Amino acid sequence: MAPLLAVEDLHVDFDTPTGRVAAVRGISLTVERGECVAIVGESGSGKSVTARTLVGLAGRGATVRAARLDLAGQDVRGHGPRDWRRVRGRLAGLVLQDALVSLDPLRTVGAEIGEVLATHGIVGRRERAGRVTHLLDEVHLPEPERRARQYPHQLSGGLRQRALIASAIAGEPALLIADEPTTALDVTVQAQILRLLAERRAAGVSLLLISHDLAVVAQVADRVLVMRDGRIVEHGPTARLLRSPAHPYTRQLLAAVPSASSRGHRLAAAAVGRDGGVARREALPARPDVRPDDTLLDAVGLTRRYGDHTVVRDVSFSIARGETLGLVGESGSGKSTLARIVAGLLAADSGAVTFEGAPWSQVPERVRRPLRRRLQLISQDPLSSFDPRYRVAQVVGENLDPDVGRGDRRDRVVDLLRRVGLGPDLLDRHPRQLSGGQRQRVAIARAIAPRPTLIVCDEPVSALDVSVQAQVLDLLADLRATDGTALLFISHDLGVVHHLSDRVLVMHDGAVVEQGPVGDVFTYPRHDYTRSLLDALPTLVTTGRPQEVRP
Repeated sequence: MAPLLAVEDLHVDFDTPTGRVAAVRGISLTVERGECVAIVGESGSGKSVTARTLVGLAGRGATVRAARLDLAGQDVRGHGPRDWRRVRGRLAGLVLQDALVSLDPLRTVGAEIGEVLATHGIVGRRERAGRVTHLLDEVHLPEPERRARQYPHQLSGGLRQRALIASAIAGEPALLIADEPTTALDVTVQAQILRLLAERRAAGVSLLLISHDLAVVAQVADRVLVMRDGRIVEHGPTARLLRSPAHPYTRQLLAAVPSASSRGHRLAAAAVGRDGGVARREALPARPDVRPDDTLLDAVGLTRRYGDHTVVRDVSFSIARGETLGLVGESGSGKSTLARIVAGLLAADSGAVTFEGAPWSQVPERVRRPLRRRLQLISQDPLSSFDPRYRVAQVVGENLDPDVGRGDRRDRVVDLLRRVGLGPDLLDRHPRQLSGGQRQRVAIARAIAPRPTLIVCDEPVSALDVSVQAQVLDLLADLRATDGTALLFISHDLGVVHHLSDRVLVMHDGAVVEQGPVGDVFTYPRHDYTRSLLDALPTLVTTGRPQEVRP
């Protein structure tokens, strides 16, 4: 039988203010029926552009050319907007990586999913609400009937991502294109989503998976394509490619995966052998001596409620100068709410936060304002945290010291972008013109601009591929070593937390259920919930067919 998806010599170019940009440069790929093919590569390599092009969403100013572009036996090269609307949702479903901006903020989650059911005539009007509830339950959204009545902004990042997946599978498509479908998910929910994808494959659905998480790719993909600069530089069966990568770039990707064994060493500059193994790692600068009595931030008895629902329950902790405190837990466990309280963006119902010896919570903003530059937040949803009217130069530049002269400001912004792995060519772009990973790095550049003493990092590397993630983690470690910057580091990636953190807090249902030195907690977990998180952590399996995740 012919492949479900067949692409030959695909090119995608964009008209930009600075000229024509080639985003995809002559790639070819196939996806057989019931097969999972993964595309990996660094941010800006063309992965997401490829995914969107395959469902007719390349974007404004795009020129698409291909020798062949067949989907389910149809040549879709000449399709117009009306033709693509018939394809999307029914033949091919798309899960985008930006759940918050992909869901309509003016409609409930149930209405969003119901539109797919109505457009393609899946069920009648009377059965629609029940089908929506079933789909939300299928992607393991808790309280599906209540969630269907909520708006996207009322859901956590992980809950929004699951709602987006429910919308993508509502039309029962033959091909599911998933662009970072587990990016915002903690390890337990990620495991549920991977089982869901396995169920779809078992039912004959094909999957094109785009992910920077090589452990996820190792579990679910039959074949892997490695993209760089718009081209496929290596491809092959998953086990062979991850076990014995041939291309230097693929070997560097594998070496950049953080873990307990990489603690204290750089990820981005690892020397790699021909077999993909790490031959040598460069040590990071020595960490500052963390003295428990040198407290930078102290939080006591923090509690926050929304109506009858308590999202943060009597949480207490402290952060010393130069220390990195990791915070892990499921989506909806209260991590982001706690981050916003610490950042002074949300008031606690009870409890108090002290920062640099002065009251931080329960005081007017005019009292906090003089210290604002010393405590920065990296949001998990950078696009929503930017002024949409600003270009990158303004987004980053507004956080520089007001005393920096206009002539020096642009140079300082260029230097900050360079530190997070971005070039000056992005200065005049709007954030919406950037990839998810590029936006995340702009958010990090803005946060480090005023040289703060504490950065609250809410999933700061969740949208980044492993090579760029390695650069950013090295940068954060350097800031801690050279500037004494402390970090409250929130992440669902336990490998990242183990690599970077000194201590860790484990949150469940709004409460801290376990805490201690990161090595002790992850090696000898005492609480059942901590053990469940560690059990759900995907591993980089490089032998055999990917059968670890079963329906």
